[in-house]
Amino acid sequence: MDASGSSPVAALGLAAVALGIVAWRRTRPRPRQRLRQVGTVSQLWIYPIKSCKGVSVCEAECTAMGLRCGHLRDRFWLVVNEDGNMVTARQEPRMVLISLTCDNDTLTLGAAYTKDLLLPITPPTTNPLLQCRVHGLEVQGRDCGEAAAQWITSFLKTQPVRLVHFEPHMRPRSSRQMRAKFRPKDQVAYSDASPFLVLSEASLEDLNSRMEKIVKATNFRPNIVISGCGVFAEDSWNELLIGDVELKRVMACTRCLLTTVDPSTGVMDGKEPLETLKSYRLCDPSEQSLYGKLPLFGQYFVLENPGTVRVGDPVYLLSQ
Repeated sequence: MDASGSSPVAALGLAAVALGIVAWRRTRPRPRQRLRQVGTVSQLWIYPIKSCKGVSVCEAECTAMGLRCGHLRDRFWLVVNEDGNMVTARQEPRMVLISLTCDNDTLTLGAAYTKDLLLPITPPTTNPLLQCRVHGLEVQGRDCGEAAAQWITSFLKTQPVRLVHFEPHMRPRSSRQMRAKFRPKDQVAYSDASPFLVLSEASLEDLNSRMEKIVKATNFRPNIVISGCGVFAEDSWNELLIGDVELKRVMACTRCLLTTVDPSTGVMDGKEPLETLKSYRLCDPSEQSLYGKLPLFGQYFVLENPGTVRVGDPVYLLSQ
């Protein structure tokens, strides 16, 4: 015993407990009563096949590479041509009518007036690995087989295409190679650049108030839609807390011709909503080197802390 009556072992134990409390305080979510709620999660969307139909879910796991719900992961499947280049709804607008869903450990490819095709969740390892390209960057994909290739090719009535799947052992694409604002550790499978796209209902309503024909959130393919905030409030949210999930904003999303494809019909307008967005959502001239002359709508986010998000969850602002 020392002079104070405490043993060295006990002192060490108390020090360890104190250090543990400090570490716990650093890692635990911030007390919510001190946070400012800026909205509520109203929709969650996963787009299993890049450029194809989205799947609306009630809850999803937020991973570093995007939303996951069961076996469905965001943009973990890709349609490619015979050269391995990605095929999107920019070239084949009817792709937005193709769905990939999961039920009872079986994947289902579906589209209206077309017989469903059942697929194994994981393609056989005997299927070839293909070298693919997404926006010019090399990435692998496991071929999903002849039946899937023929099904999609027949539905699109187009050039021969194939369906590939991104597997855990494959090397992701670097977000930073697409957009310099991302961190070196930010990676995606087949998404354009970012694992999360956040959009507010208020911004969509504001856009629709300026147009004759209303467009849907799915025209813009967001992952997380937020209600209860002001118009373009998402432009200023630097860090968000949803449940235990922390998201950090990187940059705005530039919008392209894909937004003019009607998600209900697979018909490309070619003009709206792009023309209207260009009238009031171009970047500041000082940021043209980053965004060019494309309009901005929605914000790219990356993951700071993983967890599960649910429709109805309050959205808190960590910093602005």
